[in-house]
Order: sequence, then structure tokens, then C-alpha cells
Amino acid sequence: MTDQKPVDIASLDWPTKANILSEALPFMRRFAGKTFVIKYGGHAMGDDHLADLFARDVVLLKQVGINPVIVHGGGPQIGKMLERLKIQSQFIDGLRITDEATVEIVEMVLAGSINKHLVGAINRAGGLAVGLSGKDANLITARRLTRTKVDPDSHIEKVLDLGFVGEPETVNAKVLEVFAQSDIIPVIAPTAIGSKGETFNINADTAAGAIAGALGATRLLLLTDVAGVLDKSKTLLKELSTEDSRRLIADGTISGGMIPKIETCVSAVMQGVEGAVILDGRVPHAILLEIFTSGGVGTLVRRG
Repeated sequence: MTDQKPVDIASLDWPTKANILSEALPFMRRFAGKTFVIKYGGHAMGDDHLADLFARDVVLLKQVGINPVIVHGGGPQIGKMLERLKIQSQFIDGLRITDEATVEIVEMVLAGSINKHLVGAINRAGGLAVGLSGKDANLITARRLTRTKVDPDSHIEKVLDLGFVGEPETVNAKVLEVFAQSDIIPVIAPTAIGSKGETFNINADTAAGAIAGALGATRLLLLTDVAGVLDKSKTLLKELSTEDSRRLIADGTISGGMIPKIETCVSAVMQGVEGAVILDGRVPHAILLEIFTSGGVGTLVRRG
């Protein structure tokens, strides 16, 4: 999938171009004025060509009346910076243990270089993007995330210290609602502020889900490095209810890193998001294909 090239629109004949626009029009009308929270991460962030296409697609959404809210990750970039600074990282269940020194680097990379690179790409594509972190205007407040683990020898449950890894407590939706009434596209780094003024690192999927829920978004889109949720025969599941999602986790069809993504989707739709989608960010124009075509390209999770 990573070597898939985008269609050269200029080379298409006029009837084909007209058909493409005609199919998209009903979806543009349906979603005009609606809010879409898009988590941007995975392979697409490391590919300049895909990043430029993503930026253009986000600008297009704004132009047709959709309110895109972008939340980005940056795990690989954080890892590279920590390596350069010779700071070792440890992980528990995929979460980086974040001490005081590490959280400073996390904030520098997320709210600094990554955020501003994405803001610049959207602005170059003709948009008007503004970079934020969850700390700005108390956009996201957080509490310390805790994990427990049962010791295999003593069978005693122990609380694991993840340091400055947090989970969202509140989202100040009013800040983002102001942007929805303007031409501005908010681009959010998933750091948050604690009750004592401390900085917390938030998983980007989790942050996006919390923001989507607070805004009552029409869609939460999680861009990842797989096509979506696959069944046991490796066929893409186009749509799941929340009940289906829980059942597939229980029987092992959904496993590994897909579990927290699905849990984020389920949590979002239970908070009032109309639908949450897991889709492949490696596919050029993935968000346009998901939003403006009848079949979509990912796995849609709805309440039920």
C-alpha cells in the first residue's frame, strides 16, 4: 500500500472528472457545517508526499463547509529525538513511561516541530491553520493515567507508575467552537495540563476521541497504518456496531494495537459522535475517499 500512487486527475477525461464531482456533491451537502475530528499519524506523517496531500485534503474540507479539527501524533519523532539526546525510553502496554526530562522533550517535539510543520503544510496548501497544544486556553485538562498489573508470583495487583502520561479529564469545547465559526483550521498537539500546572503526554487517539466527544462531532477519523478492522479471514469489515466491536475484542478477532483504537471509537460514539472510522493513512486522499464516496475505505463504528 505504501507504494500506491495518487490518481493524476489532470490526465482524466472530462466525463470521468464530472462523475467524480457528481458523486461527491451529495456528501458535501450532507456534511456542510459539520465537525470532523481527524487524528493524523502513522506512516503518512513520515512521507512528505502523503503529508502534502493530507494538507490539501484538509483545506478542501474547509472550503466545502466542513469544520476539520486536526489532532496529530508523533511517537516515532519523539523516539528519534530521545535517541539523539541519549535518553532511554521504556514502554508499558505501548505507553511510553514519561519522566520529567522526557515530558519536556515530548512537548518540544509535539507542540514544536511536528505541530508547526503540519501547520505550515496546511497554510501552503491555501488554508489558514493555527497550531495549539492541549495546554492552550486549558483546551485539555488531564489526570495521571494509571495502569495495574498482577504479579505472576504473588498474584498481587500492583499500580504501575507511567510518570507524566495522562488521560483527558475535560475538553474546553468553546475554544474550538470559535474556530468553527471562522476560516481557521485548528491543529492540536496532544499535550495537556494537570491540576498543579504540570504537563501530561496524552495518546493522540485518546485525545482525538475526547475532543470529538466534547464537540459532538459528526465523524472521528483515525488515520493509521492498516486498512481498518479485519475479520479472521483478513477481509475488511466496513461497519461495526459498538456491540459488534466488544464481541470481536472478546473473541480475539480484534487484538493487539487495534484494541485501544476500537475502544477510542466506541467511547467517542457513546459520547454522541455519529460515527468513528479507522482508515489507512497510507492511501492517498484517504479522508476524501472515506467522506465523499458511498462505500468509504475504512471501518465505520456506530452506536448499537
